[in-house]
Amino acid sequence: MATSTESAITNAARPGTEPLLTIRNVAKSFGRNAVLRDISLQVAEGEFLTILGESGSGKTTLLRIIAGFESADSGEIWMGGERLDPLPPYRRRVNTVFQHYALFPHLTVEENVGYGLRVAKRPKEEIASRVEQALAMVKMTDYARSKPARISGGQQQRIALARALVNRPRLLLLDEPLSALDANLRRQMQVELKSLQREVGISFVFVTHDQEEAMVMSDRIALLRTGELEQVASPREIYSRPATAYTAQFIGHTNLLHAEVKDGVARCHSLSWRTGFRDGSALFSLRPENIRLASATAAHDVVRFRAKVRHQAFHGATELLQIECADGLALSIRTASRENRQGELELEFSAADAVPVRESPERN
Repeated sequence: MATSTESAITNAARPGTEPLLTIRNVAKSFGRNAVLRDISLQVAEGEFLTILGESGSGKTTLLRIIAGFESADSGEIWMGGERLDPLPPYRRRVNTVFQHYALFPHLTVEENVGYGLRVAKRPKEEIASRVEQALAMVKMTDYARSKPARISGGQQQRIALARALVNRPRLLLLDEPLSALDANLRRQMQVELKSLQREVGISFVFVTHDQEEAMVMSDRIALLRTGELEQVASPREIYSRPATAYTAQFIGHTNLLHAEVKDGVARCHSLSWRTGFRDGSALFSLRPENIRLASATAAHDVVRFRAKVRHQAFHGATELLQIECADGLALSIRTASRENRQGELELEFSAADAVPVRESPERN
């Protein structure tokens, strides 16, 4: 894990922006089960931050603590100079969109969107104006008089968003809101949700277990592992420069190379390459797409080797090959699709693509 100083830098809001939300040393346990451990994180104004993690990592608990539906055992949450954690949910300028949209079936779309404003006893003219604006934001004006049962799952998702946006929150929390949608609609809504966030200009904190979803939508990703932050970075950085073995394996596919370094040379089985890593044992992440068919001429700092194809999996425009070197080293490579790629291949990768990562010890 990073030191506290490293965490303060890594988990800060984007450079050049003032943080909207600051989470300081938040911890939460249920009985003897520690769900969150010393979480510190910032969210910038207008940022789309995704909290990514597998089931049980603590991501939904963290979201509920921000919203005020759960209380932290320790730590603080601040928004714009105001401490949030002592406040009840209704006094926080935070709204939540849940996985299950919980629309009232007997109310029309516009009545669902304006429900919270009516409960707050806002003037009728204000309610009508704000509901109209919220429906326009999510492009659902034409369905204002429809009942939820008469619109699609994607349209219901937009209504849930409008119901949250109508309250003019400074921060919108989204707890896996796309998980109930089919694959094609989910991809479409990813694009629409990101566009909507840019249009309304408020900060989104989005929770998901889906790596691809996080990569497509986020300005930054906060990867949670058993209640601790493993890495916080932009999608491009977290993919190309993973900090730990867990990050490298959780975000996409990778080959983990256990090497010994001596005099600036890393050796893993029959493979060797130059590295700036210190002498001793080291672990490197090598993405499958960074292993390619050898070119006609060898470039500087390129590692060449031969391997046999053991398995070929078709993925549309690309395919994932399982290969094995003569010394038994097994690797995955991703190449352009080609039918019946068999036998032995001559392959290469650049030394710079073997990225040093830290071991990820088991946690209770």
